[in-house]
Amino acid sequence: KAMPYKAAKISFDGSHYIATPKENFPRGRKRRRTAIPPTQKEIEQKEQFEAAYKESQNLPRKERKAYMQKSLKEIIPNKEQRKKYVERNNERKTNNAIRRKVRLSKKVNLQRDWNFFCTFTFSNEKHTEESFRKSLRNTFKHLVARKGWKHIGVWERGGENGRLHFHGIFYIPPDGMVGEIVETKDYNTKDHRMQTAHQNTYFLERYGRNDFQPLGSPEEVQHSLGYLMKY
Repeated sequence: KAMPYKAAKISFDGSHYIATPKENFPRGRKRRRTAIPPTQKEIEQKEQFEAAYKESQNLPRKERKAYMQKSLKEIIPNKEQRKKYVERNNERKTNNAIRRKVRLSKKVNLQRDWNFFCTFTFSNEKHTEESFRKSLRNTFKHLVARKGWKHIGVWERGGENGRLHFHGIFYIPPDGMVGEIVETKDYNTKDHRMQTAHQNTYFLERYGRNDFQPLGSPEEVQHSLGYLMKY
């Protein structure tokens, strides 16, 4: 039986298509609220919190809030106010992370044919970090427009040496691959063993080390999605 809705927003959760009726969304123009610019003190508090939040992610979970509160002691001297400020902003960060993960999951599940999990590693012999980011993004943009590529990815720094990486899941059409995929082997100093990579010669020449791992099943796609969500 057809649904009695003339218009709906369609999303896919990985196994089902979901239709949200148009009437569930507010109609008409939204009244814009007048934004009140933050004070200089509020700006400094937020900057200090963001820095402390980032630094605390390397600590055990139980110690993170205490670290943030200690970092804000000078700018928010009152202990109770400082505690509430950290709780409120920590909750904001958590909610934002959940929303990003939901959006990422929906985007991934709208494309059913992801076929590669790719890693591109910064090489200071070929780029600066800034030019690496800019050039790689530009290359992806051209491959999307000209070769039909699709991708979703994240930037990440290696835990041992802090080297910048880009990880992503890709859909590359059968006739859309550039360069050739060659199998290479080298020694992984972190795991102390030999490792095998499937490197693309096009990216190897322009950016350095890369890895194109084929995704052969929905389970492998979801595993790769879980990896991206960590960042």
